[in-house]
Amino acid sequence: MKPCDQNIRETLELAERMLALADRGDGEREDVGCGILYGILRDAAYKIRKAAEAERQNHIEKGWWVGGA
Repeated sequence: MKPCDQNIRETLELAERMLALADRGDGEREDVGCGILYGILRDAAYKIRKAAEAERQNHIEKGWWVGGA
């Protein structure tokens, strides 16, 4: 796998970890401030995931992406 593709893959994995943390944190929070924090984290994760998926698709269309989705 090309380094640029590996970085995209790791970015997608990071976004998924961010979403998992936001879900866990939201479920365990004890005040509104934490809810805001985890909402921001969730929003950022969705934006990062969307951008990384678009870039992965660009690489697929260019024939650069190797090794499945």
